Amino acid sequence: MVELESVPDLVNPVLVAAFEGWNDAGEAASGVIQHLESSWNATPIAEVDPDDYYDFQVTRPLVELVDGETREITWPTTRVSWARPPDSRRDVILVRGIEPNMRWRSFCRELTGLMLELEVETVVLLGALLADAPHTRPVPVTGATSDLTVTKALNLEPTRYEGPTGILGVLQDACSRADLSTVALWAAIPHYVAQPPSPKATLALLRRVEDLLDVTVPLGDLPEEARAWENGVNELAEQDSEVAEYVKALEEQKDATELPEASGDAIAREFERFLRRRGPGDSDPRTNPPGLP
Repeated sequence: MVELESVPDLVNPVLVAAFEGWNDAGEAASGVIQHLESSWNATPIAEVDPDDYYDFQVTRPLVELVDGETREITWPTTRVSWARPPDSRRDVILVRGIEPNMRWRSFCRELTGLMLELEVETVVLLGALLADAPHTRPVPVTGATSDLTVTKALNLEPTRYEGPTGILGVLQDACSRADLSTVALWAAIPHYVAQPPSPKATLALLRRVEDLLDVTVPLGDLPEEARAWENGVNELAEQDSEVAEYVKALEEQKDATELPEASGDAIAREFERFLRRRGPGDSDPRTNPPGLP
């Protein structure tokens, strides 16, 4: 069972979760939770007992040195933290874990039970998948939710995926069965640069979370890391003519499916969003432009 530590009275709590592994190409989704934990100084409040759900020969614990002397073991599990974003009208529960090796249904029952105990109003699940997406274009973010209003408000492309699923899909189904309002956001990672990190995709998901929660998250070095990542992939492509030709084909395919009018509307929406989220005194648009990702 998940045992809660000291938790304050929560205000309209929303839960945001991501899991490393199959659901987390390029570690883009778990990168969002890690960024939010750091930006909001999240406080740990609970963790799942790893003995019930993890095969330690598959997902091994880590040994670390503390202060250069004491050896400490960190067990693979799912951890829960709490944060109250500045100027926000609601609290946020952050869940970051590793996809379990077994007993997924019991695992999801524990998490949904925790959500109900905390009176969570909305669940946001983050994932990332490998796709035929060019690294030079905005990161596609698809969404799955029963609320069409949310789909339209976030300008999400509804996912039509059918096939094998991971813990994220099982947890979304469990939330639905528990009558918890749920939104799943998936970023598409170029399959030819699948190795982590993927800061451009992390930034794309983070901006969707900002819109959904109606908060402004300090981006820190993330925009610059996204630019450096794209420039690095550009340099690699220039050194390999086959990769360069493949990227060009993906670009042409992507551009052909998007009407110029639609692209213009998307740019206008992104600029309006940028102005709404970044008020006077925030980062300079010249160094943090609204077109990225």
